[in-house]
Amino acid sequence: MSPKQQRGEATVGRLLNAALKVYATSGRPGFTVNAVTAAGGVSLGSLYHHFGSIDGLAAALYTRCVEQLFDEMIAALGPARTARGGVRALVTAYLRFTEEHPDAALFLHASAHSGYLAAHADQIRGAKADKLAVIAEWMLPRVAAGEIAPLPAPVIEVLVMGPVAEAAHRWLASTYDMDLNEAARFLPDRIWRSLRPD
Repeated sequence: MSPKQQRGEATVGRLLNAALKVYATSGRPGFTVNAVTAAGGVSLGSLYHHFGSIDGLAAALYTRCVEQLFDEMIAALGPARTARGGVRALVTAYLRFTEEHPDAALFLHASAHSGYLAAHADQIRGAKADKLAVIAEWMLPRVAAGEIAPLPAPVIEVLVMGPVAEAAHRWLASTYDMDLNEAARFLPDRIWRSLRPD
């Protein structure tokens, strides 16, 4: 990699880190080009050069956070030997990510209805698809073996991720009495029951 490419990657990293920090401290109203460039010590021109717009930056940050979450889930899934163990690994990894990386988790959950997700849907869909494919590859033999109900992949995704995402959302919102340790104690087996064959 050339020195110029290294500088470019370093600038991208600074902007993404600054954007996450700004969002965590100021929320959507404070998530502006000026706030991000000031926090990152990067010029306005650099932000536009690398991301095209604040929405492009937000989409790149969302993609990075999604990839971090899924990488942790996939790493936890790898050692699991049973379908039940795999479901438990996915659920607990999601909850652990939320607790250990609250800024990234907040950005993921708060972004659900943001315009940049629609404007950069292909980029985001592609990042998620690659990671979901790894999880599906782990699950498919277990579906074929009758350990997991033969449901469409999107339904399995909703059954696993839906309850965990809602628990994380409530914990992040701090307006609900949600305890992630309790969620980690009860959700894995409850979710597993929803996936077992009849």
